[in-house]
Amino acid sequence: MTRRRLAWLKAGIVVAGLGPLALLFARAAGYGSLGANPVQEVQHSLGITALNLLLLTLAITPLRRMTGLSWLVSLRRALGLLAFTYALLHALSYMVLDRRLDWSSLIPDVTERPWITVGFLALLLLVPLAVTSTNAMQRRLGRRWRSLHRSIYVIGLLAVLHFFLQVKLDTSEPLLYALILAVLLGFRVGDWLRRRARAAPAQ
Repeated sequence: MTRRRLAWLKAGIVVAGLGPLALLFARAAGYGSLGANPVQEVQHSLGITALNLLLLTLAITPLRRMTGLSWLVSLRRALGLLAFTYALLHALSYMVLDRRLDWSSLIPDVTERPWITVGFLALLLLVPLAVTSTNAMQRRLGRRWRSLHRSIYVIGLLAVLHFFLQVKLDTSEPLLYALILAVLLGFRVGDWLRRRARAAPAQ
């Protein structure tokens, strides 16, 4: 993969990643419908897109190891930043459209409703990953950068839990996301165990 092709691929990912947001704006502008509960539809669309992008980010390393295509790693930053953008918009849509920045109701929601608490915790953990995603920050932090970015696994767990806790009746969709996450994390654990076994001194 040449640099030029990789640059075009990254640009394509960004454009495709912003597609759901553009579609949401179009629906809000009258080119379609947001259904009987527009605010809830906006929140769900932004949240589910954030979760999809987060899982795609987590899938990069397994795909690289299975295919041997090392350039896949360079796509992780774009996917991660898109996931953060949608997660932030998801939270803002709740704060602005649902609660209209009424802090007297926002604060109790965050502290007393488990799914909101879990969701905001996941967003807070995403912030330092987004801030330190640049090459300059990676060089500055050194090995600490890898340790910090391993929190993406915890964020994935929190995001799926946030989705599961807010569903009241049919939990099949969040359970499907939980299964996908379990497969991705299981691959990471298995890979770590294999590398540890190879590094262990012969008995």
